[in-house]
Formats: sequence, C-alpha cells, structure tokens
Amino acid sequence: MPSYDITRPRFRLADEHIIVLTELATGQPAPEGYGTAREELHRCGLLSGADILSVLLVPVMKTLINPVVMVSLEATGRQGTLNHGLIIGQDQVVAHQSWPGEREAEYTLVEPKMMVWAIANMVGLQQSATVPDEGPALVETTLETLEEGIGSLAAVPAAASGEQEREHIRGALESTGSLEGPTLVRFAEMIGELRSSWRLTAAWRGHDGSEDGVTARGFGVWDCGPLGYWHRELPAEPVALGQIGPESPVRLARTDAKRIWGMITDVLPAEGEIRRAEL
Repeated sequence: MPSYDITRPRFRLADEHIIVLTELATGQPAPEGYGTAREELHRCGLLSGADILSVLLVPVMKTLINPVVMVSLEATGRQGTLNHGLIIGQDQVVAHQSWPGEREAEYTLVEPKMMVWAIANMVGLQQSATVPDEGPALVETTLETLEEGIGSLAAVPAAASGEQEREHIRGALESTGSLEGPTLVRFAEMIGELRSSWRLTAAWRGHDGSEDGVTARGFGVWDCGPLGYWHRELPAEPVALGQIGPESPVRLARTDAKRIWGMITDVLPAEGEIRRAEL
C-alpha cells in the first residue's frame, strides 16, 4: 500500500504506482492493467478526483519524468538483492531505497550537495575500524570460483558455527583448483564475513568523441565486515549482460571508506560531461 510522510516529504511507492503516476504526470490516462495501483493511490490521497496528482508529488515526478543522470545501486546480501539509487534532474535530486521483502521503495528529495553522502548512506559506508594487516590484501581468481564459494553458503546448516561455515566455503573453493594457501584462506574468510556486495553505476547523456550518446561509469565493492572493504577491480563496472563468463578474472583489492568516498564522487559526472536536452 502506498503511503507518504508530509513532514519531509517522502513516499513509499511500488513499481506499479510509479508507472501509473508517470503516465498521469505526462498527460496520459492510467494504463490498463494497473487499476489496483490506481485505486491504492486514490485511497492514500496521492491521487484525487479525475486522477489529479497531489501537489506533494510534483517535484518528485518532474525529476522522474526528465532525468539528467541515473545513479543505480545494486546491493546483494544474504537477504537477496536490493535496488537503490538517485535520479538527478534539472533542479531536484530524488533518492529511492528498497527494503527486503517489501514491494514499496522509499522516494525522497535530496539536497544536491548531499548526493555523495546519500549514496554512502545507502551502502552503510563507515570509517573502518582497524583492519588486521596480516593476510593477502589482493585476491585474484575466476568468476567460477567466486560463484562456487558464494553458492556454497546455501548448503551450510543454520546451526553451523562460523568456523564450520568457513570450512565448508574453503572446500567449495578448493574444488575449482584456482586458489590455494593464504589466498584461499583469505577468500573463504571474506565470503563468510560478506555483509554485502554492491555495484554503483551512473549513466547520463554525454559525448562519445564527436557523437552524442550515453556515458556510464561505475565500480563494485565487497563489504566484508571485520575484514574491511574490498574494491572489485575485475570485472570492472559497468558490466554489460553477456560480457563475462566462468573463466572471467576476478580481482578484489583491500580498500577503505575514504577511498570509496572518493570513488563515489568520481562516478558522478561533472557539468561539462553532460549533454543537456535542447528546450
């Protein structure tokens, strides 16, 4: 059920609500097959009368309809995958954050100067506590080995201890034959401690040489809790569908919150990189 908080303002909306609101905001009738979503929007007060949008929605919908930059954040953990992001418009910035097991995501306006902070908050970026220096600071393997390790977690009994879980992961990694010694131990520890793996991508209409086109930048990070942050250098983002396979190299390098803050800043385009639409 959609809802809103007038004090901020912020809105909880599912994809089908966004589809209905986008059509109505562009002067189109509510699409067929979305009657339930339309009724829910009326019931909560975001639509009234002849499908008139609440004035509270105007800044958000203007931004969603005419985005300048799309920032996508895909975060995967043991509860599944969540999709967050920013939509940067001509005058406003809208943040959206999803919640495990919920249809609705939260949409709220963000002060443009706070965009980096907003993204850092979405991934729970924190100044790392002191991370032990012992052990490899770089892990190089293949996508097949990574998937074997991650996939092995599903077979770990719920009552297993942390050490039993790591032993199970090590066995799965060893089966591929691509890791051994300290690197094998470290990678098993990283998978066992993995809070989330996330990738951040920004896309906008820019310039590709002399041609206009879509420009994108991104990077990926593993948040391994007490083992700190690890930058996924390979496969390098943005990764296109079908671009990688089982033998694709994977490289994870230890990093810290300060460097990640800088990477978030660098992903966002400078004004000169954006090709504005002719009005």
